[in-house]
Order: sequence, then C-alpha cells, then structure tokens
Amino acid sequence: MTPMTIEGEKTRPKAATARRALVGRLSWGLADQAASSISNFVVGIYVARSLGVTAFGVFSLAWVTYGVVLNVSRGLATDPLVVRFSGVPEASWRGAVARSTGTALGVGGALGAACLVAGLGLGGRVGPAFACLGVMLPGLLLQDAWRFSFFAAGAGRKAFVNDVVWGVALVPAMVVAARVGSVAAFVLAWGASATVAAGYGYLQSGIRPRMTEARGWLREQRDLGYRYLVENVSLSGASQLRAYGLGAIVGVSAVGAVRGAELLMGPFLAVLMGLSLVTVPEAARVLRQAPHRLGRFCLLLGGGQAGAALLWGAALLLMPDRLGELVLGDVWHSSAALIAPITLGVAGAGLGTGAAAGLRALGAARRSLRCQLFASACYVSGGLGGAVMAGTVGSAWGVAAATVSGSAVWWLQLRSALREHRQNSISEVRTS
Repeated sequence: MTPMTIEGEKTRPKAATARRALVGRLSWGLADQAASSISNFVVGIYVARSLGVTAFGVFSLAWVTYGVVLNVSRGLATDPLVVRFSGVPEASWRGAVARSTGTALGVGGALGAACLVAGLGLGGRVGPAFACLGVMLPGLLLQDAWRFSFFAAGAGRKAFVNDVVWGVALVPAMVVAARVGSVAAFVLAWGASATVAAGYGYLQSGIRPRMTEARGWLREQRDLGYRYLVENVSLSGASQLRAYGLGAIVGVSAVGAVRGAELLMGPFLAVLMGLSLVTVPEAARVLRQAPHRLGRFCLLLGGGQAGAALLWGAALLLMPDRLGELVLGDVWHSSAALIAPITLGVAGAGLGTGAAAGLRALGAARRSLRCQLFASACYVSGGLGGAVMAGTVGSAWGVAAATVSGSAVWWLQLRSALREHRQNSISEVRTS
C-alpha cells in the first residue's frame, strides 16, 4: 500500500466525521428554532383568534418594536461573539460570554426604560402594550443572548432545551393572559416566560452576565459591533417603519393582516431562522478549514432556503379557506391575498441569507453594512410606495420586489469579497 493511499484512507474518515458534526450542529439549530418558533406561532395565533384583527395589529406593533431592540442587542453583543468566539477554547468563550450577555442585559435595561416611558406617554390602546414590553425587554434579550452563546460553543442542544423551557413556561402564562383578555396581558405573558428561560440559561452555563464589563466589550468589538448595529437596526427599523407607515396609510388592521400572512409562513421561517443561528459559525469554520469552499457553501445554503420557501408558499396557496379560518379566524380573509408576495419576499430573503453568512464569516463588515442599508431603503420605499398605490396588497408586492433586489446586491458583494480574500491569501503566501 502506497503512502498516498494510506493518507487518503485517513482523510476520508476525518471528512465523514466533520460532515456528521456539521449535520449535528445544523440539526440542533433547526430543533432550537422550531421550539422558539412554535412558541411565537402559538402566541400569535392565540392573540389573533382571541382579540381580533385590530388588537392583533397593536400586538404586532409591539412585536416589531421588540425586533428592533433585539437587533440592537445582537449587533452589539452576540454577533461579534459568534464571529470571533465560535470554536475557541472554553476559557476564552466563557470570558467573552460573560461580557456579551452583560451587554445584552444592559441594552435591555436601557431601551426597556425608554420603551416604558414612551408607552406611559402614549396611552390609548397602544401605550399599555409598549409599557409592558419595556418591562420585559431585559429578560427577552438575555434569553436570546444565551441561545447565540451556546451555538458559538457548538452546544446547540443547550439552546434547544432553553427554548423548550420558555415554551413550557409560556403555557400557564398564556392561560392567565387569556383570562385578562388584553394585548398588554399577552405581552407580559410572553416576556415573563422568556425571563424564566433567561434565568435557566444562567444555570445551564454557570456564567454570570457582567454588565460592568459591557463598556469594555463594546470597546473591544467596536470594529464589528457598531457596523453590525447599524446593519441590524436598518433591517428591523425598516420593518418597523413599514409597519407604522402601513398603519398610518391603510390602518392598524392592515398591520394585523400582514402579520397573519407572516404567521402562515411560520414553519418555514422557523427553518430559515434556525439555520441563521448556525450559518455564520459554520461559514467561519469553512473559511478556516477550506476557504475555497465558502462560496459553494453559501450558494447551497441560500438556494436551498429559497427553494423551500417557494414550495411552502405553493402549499399555502392550495390551502382551503376552511383550514385558514381554523388557524387565523377572522384574520385569514385579510391575510390570504398576501400569501404570494410574502412567499416571494421570504424566498428572496432566504437566498440573500447565504451571501450574508459568507460576508459575516469573512469579517467584511463594510460590505455587509452597505448591502443592508441598500436592502432596507428598498424595503421601506417598496412597502410604503406600494401601500400608497394599492393598499395592503401593494405594500406586500413592493416588499417582495425590494427583497429580491436586495438579495442580488448581497451576492454581488460576496463575489467581490471572495475575490479580494483570494488575492490577499495569494499575496501572503508569496511574501512569506
């Protein structure tokens, strides 16, 4: 047996083991997001059926606002953690997690206080929901930070268990909220159950979040953190502006109709978001181990998600009205007309996610920021321009066109970044 043959036989088991490990990590990502999305789906469906389309619109405004704050936390706290501390020695990971979770907790406290004051000032139907959201934000953000921390360590099982704890705690909280029968009660139930899971995350990790070291973390990660902050907030902020604008142009019920259609995409979005938890760490691993495979990895990732979204949307279009009414109640009739454009938008987002993971792994924060700002501007202009021209349906088609256009820009930037990375690698080899 020649030495080359022996070396080949040794390489094959290693490759098979690496593939099994990758599949395992992706599976835990999907399982974790399934648990999280089921909880969110149940909350959304329960509120939609219990309170009607207008109250569901109020709840959706609070939900969208939470999304903005969540993306602030991720940009400053957990995105740099995932990029720089995935697969590192445990001691390094634990120190980074203590500072990262402390930052997330600090963001929740500061923005939660602002949200509480704003809610008390607004009053009416929207104010109480926002005030309750402000109280719950620290727990919500800390729970999310634990999830990303576990995935950075390759411990997706712990993130899954944490989300299961959230789901279990949500059941009695929802029962109490249903008896009260208000949007604010449901916001409190959702946030309180997340806070229980956040406390359990501390028990799982044995790491105490250090808010006092948040400033040091922000300083250390400022080259990535602030760009990711702008990138993330532009994404969620665009969604919030579109929701507020749609409510002003068409009415709050239109916001509820859009959220209802998005809920119908919930099972697929669970897959999309579940993969997003592990795509950046995995892309970072591919870059370190086999950089020439990063482009193919991203293409398979994005193309697979886009194809799956189109298949799910086709199934929704064939769903009988009776089944739709069973799921969403009165909201179904407003949401059914939005299935086709929202499916196309989600497919475009899925395709772009593959390129975004590659840019994050490459640390190309300037390029990813440029892409996100362009995509967000298109999202707002398409969503509100469409609303002015053709109401809720026009807004949905405008967003779909914007998302597909944004995805094309993501891929153009990834191609340029990969070319630049190859040239830099060749230069380093020649000079060494």
